[in-house]
Amino acid sequence: MQLAALQMVSGASVPANLAVARQLLEQAAAQGAELVVLPEYFCVMGMKETDKLGVQEAAGEGPIQDFLARCANELGLWIVGGTVPLRTSDNLRVRNSSLAYAPSGQCVARYDKIHLFRFDNGREQYDESRVIEGGSAPVTFDLPSVDGHTYRVGLSVCYDLRFPELYRALKADVLLVPSAFTFTTGQAHWEVLLRARAVENLCYVVAAAQGGVHENGRRTWGQSLVVGPWGEVLAQQASDPGVVMAQAQFERLQAVRLQLPALNHVVL
Repeated sequence: MQLAALQMVSGASVPANLAVARQLLEQAAAQGAELVVLPEYFCVMGMKETDKLGVQEAAGEGPIQDFLARCANELGLWIVGGTVPLRTSDNLRVRNSSLAYAPSGQCVARYDKIHLFRFDNGREQYDESRVIEGGSAPVTFDLPSVDGHTYRVGLSVCYDLRFPELYRALKADVLLVPSAFTFTTGQAHWEVLLRARAVENLCYVVAAAQGGVHENGRRTWGQSLVVGPWGEVLAQQASDPGVVMAQAQFERLQAVRLQLPALNHVVL
């Protein structure tokens, strides 16, 4: 199965971001991708955190969700739309939701980001809980591939990466990590955490990231990549918009899990 992680440098305009996303999705489709992952906040990186509230959508309707469904159907792709701000009962908060679409255009899974990022080193301060309401449940979906195998795909978002217990609970063949890592934390921890999640779970990891300097002045780390089940980096791109592709092989998964049956030894 061909996997693709799309890297973007999203700005404050939703239409402009969707136009870039469409170009990258078309590029991935032309290169034979089957599962394509967009980064966190692919649809908007606002000038301020509360800008998410202005483009929020009700679950199942709205231009961003319509865009994802249409692209999946027209391009014949499985698409995971990084994150979309979805409405809650709290007017001051949204859910940061990762939505998975089948080639039919149907939304087959929704995961609401559980762990909300907070960071303060005296120069940079972030606190997602100010405008985001956290989710509570792990989510997977089954992807019947053209290679004749069905892959269990586990959803997560960005800061979730630091909580290995979530990934253990997913029991997935392919883990997805759409992200917008800061340059500071990404430089220190991004690759090692992604490779660790692959090694711990003997699975593929697809990490689609924001990568560059945004309109709001924020700098994201980038380095979108695909990791194999032995922890090897199969493909990556440092920064700027692009398509990062690699192949998942079900036989490789089975071989690695047979050689090192660590998943059968979990006792906690």
